[in-house]
Amino acid sequence: MALPAMASGSVLLLLLCATCCRLALGITDGLLANGNFERGPQASQLRGTQVVGASSVPSWRTSGFVEYIPSGRKQGDMVLVVPEGAYAVRLGNEASISQRLRGAVPGARYSLTFSAARTCAQAEALNVTASGQSGVLAMQTMYSCNGWDSYAWAWVATADEVEVVIHNPGVTEDPACGPLIDSVAIKTLTPPRRTNKNLVKNGDFEEGPYIIPGTTKWGVLIPSRTVDDHSPLPGWMVDSLKAVKYIDSDHFAVPRGRRAVELLAGRESAIAQVIRTVKGKQYALSFTVGDASNACRGSLMVEAYAGRESTKVAYESAGKGGAAKRAVLLFRAASARTRVVFFSSFYSTRSDDMSSLCGPVIDDVAVVSVRPSAPRRLELVGRTGDRLRARATGHALHGVVVVVACVCKTEICTLLLLPCLDNVSLLRRTTIL
Repeated sequence: MALPAMASGSVLLLLLCATCCRLALGITDGLLANGNFERGPQASQLRGTQVVGASSVPSWRTSGFVEYIPSGRKQGDMVLVVPEGAYAVRLGNEASISQRLRGAVPGARYSLTFSAARTCAQAEALNVTASGQSGVLAMQTMYSCNGWDSYAWAWVATADEVEVVIHNPGVTEDPACGPLIDSVAIKTLTPPRRTNKNLVKNGDFEEGPYIIPGTTKWGVLIPSRTVDDHSPLPGWMVDSLKAVKYIDSDHFAVPRGRRAVELLAGRESAIAQVIRTVKGKQYALSFTVGDASNACRGSLMVEAYAGRESTKVAYESAGKGGAAKRAVLLFRAASARTRVVFFSSFYSTRSDDMSSLCGPVIDDVAVVSVRPSAPRRLELVGRTGDRLRARATGHALHGVVVVVACVCKTEICTLLLLPCLDNVSLLRRTTIL
């Protein structure tokens, strides 16, 4: 009688070890289990395209009217296109899909990326929930011409087990009407830190949501009104009515590194960050402007704000990822917290389809303090009317060519980072020519 007991104990020990090992491994960056829905229900678990049974889609639980949609299926005169692979799911009235994840680290921030397409109603939205936190992602604006966009949303884990839910809160006359969902992935986000070389967190945008290799050819949208712990772009907020796009160097032109942000929808698409400053101290905000090589042609312009100061940086884009432009804004902090904001001045659309929203690319954002000690010098390198091109020397902007509006008595201007001097009247707004 002892042998069965020993065998039973061994089985329990193995199960316990397996569970511990699985928890120790944690959550792996990438697609969730069956995140692309290529493994579908059995034929007996389908009524047409409707999924019958809460556990019929492998690795997922479903609730409400959920359909399993093959690529190319027609809905009236419209062909339903699947962005990756051959299948996706559609969430009808009040329908949802969910998956339970184990191995999360309490207090860690995770980002969920998924692709979604509107199929019926203009005012479709998705409610994403995890660890008791939720966010509603509006889908009124579709940013790409093929109807699919990828979205990202973040949360902070409160336990080692997390249930991720994507829910369609809409109710229409047609119970099947609702958004298509595909390519659901996750990523653990590393908290960014400010340094003595840069007061901006994640200024190079290298830390952000998961981008599925080879499939997310339209970038990942950081939703509007995304702040604090729910931002999948650590350090940054999307404090605007429209989203911004997170892009990678595999599919787009990126000024520096592997990641950047494209500003969409003109003034309705903005990113912001609040940095720590010392009241009365002088700082220099620098950033790079470019284009994503996505046929976004024409005159683009970025507006940057730092506290009470602002600047506009024009960029002529051929839509082919041309040479990026570096810009600098000098400002004096008015308080212990300074808000840095970027947005595009104009609405732009891609020239190849005339419908996909696009805009200038922002990268490599930095803020450094500028010591107001010894006089600074601007070496004159060109003149256009009352505007001078000058090369700064002897301070944080050493070697940078800036545009100033000044009247000099000599060809060497003294720059103390003050608005007026005896031999120079300098605008606080300073940009690269």
